[in-house]
Amino acid sequence: MFPSHSPAIYDFLKEHRLVSQEQLDELNEEHKATGKPLADVVVDLGIMEKEDLLRRIADHLGYDYIHELPVQYPGEAIAAVTGKLARDYGVMPLQADGQDIDLVVADPFNTQAVQDLAFALDRNVRLYFADPDKVEVQIKQHYGEDEESIDDLLQEISTDTKVATDPGDREFSERDLESMAEQTPIIKFVNLVVGQAIRDKASDIHFEPFEHEFKIRYRIDGALYEMAPPPKQLAVPITSRVKVLAGLNIAERRIPQDGRIKIVIGGRAVDLRVSTLPTQFGESVVLRVLDQSAVRLDITQLGMPDDVFNGIQEIVRRPNGIFIVTGPTGSGKTTTLYSGLRIVNTVDLKILTAEDPVEYEIEGIMQVPVNPLVGLTFAAALRSFLRQDPDVIMLGEIRDLETAQISIQASLTGHLVLSTLHTNDAAGAVTRLVDMGVEPFLIAASLEAVLAQRLVRRVCVQCKSSYLPPDDLLHQLGIARENVGSRQFFFGKGCPTCSQSGYKGRLGIYEWLRMSEAIRDLVTQKAPTLVIRQKAIEQGMRTLRDDGLRAIFDGHTSIEEVIKYT
Repeated sequence: MFPSHSPAIYDFLKEHRLVSQEQLDELNEEHKATGKPLADVVVDLGIMEKEDLLRRIADHLGYDYIHELPVQYPGEAIAAVTGKLARDYGVMPLQADGQDIDLVVADPFNTQAVQDLAFALDRNVRLYFADPDKVEVQIKQHYGEDEESIDDLLQEISTDTKVATDPGDREFSERDLESMAEQTPIIKFVNLVVGQAIRDKASDIHFEPFEHEFKIRYRIDGALYEMAPPPKQLAVPITSRVKVLAGLNIAERRIPQDGRIKIVIGGRAVDLRVSTLPTQFGESVVLRVLDQSAVRLDITQLGMPDDVFNGIQEIVRRPNGIFIVTGPTGSGKTTTLYSGLRIVNTVDLKILTAEDPVEYEIEGIMQVPVNPLVGLTFAAALRSFLRQDPDVIMLGEIRDLETAQISIQASLTGHLVLSTLHTNDAAGAVTRLVDMGVEPFLIAASLEAVLAQRLVRRVCVQCKSSYLPPDDLLHQLGIARENVGSRQFFFGKGCPTCSQSGYKGRLGIYEWLRMSEAIRDLVTQKAPTLVIRQKAIEQGMRTLRDDGLRAIFDGHTSIEEVIKYT
């Protein structure tokens, strides 16, 4: 509701004694841990109804509250306010009469807005207050999301003779590159591309130079989508602009570089991790979007089954042992580990993490970015951690024997260690540690649980349709036609909501292996992965494929997605 005004909401709740101080502090901790606005936390946890909270805020600030916004607005009122003013100040014009104008505002805490708007409009301004979410919807409907679209801006750049572009194969001086990066159209273009990607919930933005074209692609829900490509000669100016924002050396185009950009989009802070790579036709740049409020570090949003969720809660509250999350890159391992840390992130526990790099900053946790170039490897960080008196340690990844051995020693001396491995399934994590050279009896003594996971795309709820799959698909899934019974299968037809892809959002599928005495015995005997896996299934473990079937039959995903990822 009010992303940038949590301190004001805190003071408001405290002043009016709407919750106890203890409860208020708990709500504030939840706000800090999740990045979710404090007002949203209050409503989501059922402390107050949204309408009641908004009315009380209106009374507190002396505004008239509007319960329902009008369906239509007078043309002269809409014309009186530009799209830029409406978006920048979050206002919708209710009516304009002579020198007076009535505006409904999404952010009542912006005390400067009245003077700014009165000056900009040269009128007497009266402000009203309504549900911020409804006001934002009306602004988008009547004024659009941006003053300019990416297509409009490209058209403007192509006709603007003053925009300096890359004329072909030649070396540029640092001054040339800086002047290109500081051109207003280039700045606006990069801001638009990044803003659009964040609004579309993209996880990565790719700027890719080829021989005759310069592509921009977004990764949304694990799939890449191509945007309108800018002219090839804009490759160097755009790349230089991104490098300037990330604090990279813009004159160095021969070696890979890594950096970070912090920006505020729509009132919320977003981190972008930047990686450049020299290619045959110029520098490829990839921006990883680390949007704390989008991820919210919340495993409950990924559709985790209750038994797995409860199992993780039990493991992360243990005083010692090792918990490993396994899966390929981009399967949500880090989100799961961070969510586990959130559960135990209390004032009475010391938590240390070693990450490559630190993706999300979490209040109350000491986070260390590893840097192998200066000798700060996972193993070196872990050694130092043990002298820092921690209770819980998270390692980004167990990559080698040394890190594995120190992790096991840490767990055996009273520390809980959370980490990741790249294996295909849960049982494979055990044999991967043996392959690294770890003694099986040490694995059996320290490992408490392994979670294998994948992220599959959700079928779009707006265009979801049931259908009867062909026999070959059922065969790939391992189901006979006669065993289908009355179960339904779903797919997305494609609609504007999901950009015609048939999918919107993602959910997790999981394989939860809890170490039992029988499995510990098999590990000690150096049993192969298949034997450990079979024993775990006998003891109730659902495989990734089985959990995928659960997601299919619940109508959340498609057969194709489960076959692709399991």
